Amino acid sequence: MMFAVLYIISLQTSERTVKDNTIVQYVFTQIVEQHRETVQLYAKEHGIEEYTDVLLAIILQESGGRGADPMQSSESLCGEVGCISDARQSIEQGVHYFAAALEKAGGDLPLAVQSYNFGLGFIDYVQKNDGEFSDEIVIEFSKMMYEQADDPTKYSCLREEAKQYNACYGDILYAEEVLSYKQKFAEKVE
Repeated sequence: MMFAVLYIISLQTSERTVKDNTIVQYVFTQIVEQHRETVQLYAKEHGIEEYTDVLLAIILQESGGRGADPMQSSESLCGEVGCISDARQSIEQGVHYFAAALEKAGGDLPLAVQSYNFGLGFIDYVQKNDGEFSDEIVIEFSKMMYEQADDPTKYSCLREEAKQYNACYGDILYAEEVLSYKQKFAEKVE
C-alpha cells in the first residue's frame, strides 16, 4: 500500500522532488510519528524528554519506523540482532541505551548519537584520545573496529564515503544524518 501511495504522489510531483528523496522521507517521517507517544513515555521515565525528536530521528535512521524492532536495539539488549520482536520493547530499550550514552558522553549530543550506532565503547575511545567528537575520530574508530573484527565479513561499507577509508564498522555519517532528521520532527510539533 505504501508503494501505491508513493507512486500516486510521485505522479503529482516533479521528478526532481522524487530524486531528492523528499517524498520517501515524508512517508517514513509519518510512519515514525506513530511512535511519538511511546518514545515520549520512555524518554520521560529517563529524564530525557527534551530529546524526543532526536529519538524519533534515530528511529527514522534505523528502520524508517517499520518492523518489530524500530530502534534496532536488540544488540544493546542481548548482544545480537533479532532478540526483540515488539516495537514497544524496542523503544524502551533504545531510549534506555540512548539515555546511558547521553550521560556517559556528558551531554555531548553528536557523541551520544554516534555512540548509539557504534556502541558505548566509542565514548571511551573519544575520551581516551583527544576528547573531542569529530569526523576524523569517527572514521578512525570505524576503521579500527573493522580491522579488529573477528569476522569483518559481517560488516559492509554502508556508504561510498566509508569505503575510501576502509571504515566499514557502523555508519560513519550516523550522527550527521540523525541530527539532520531531528529537525523534521521538531517542525511537526511547532
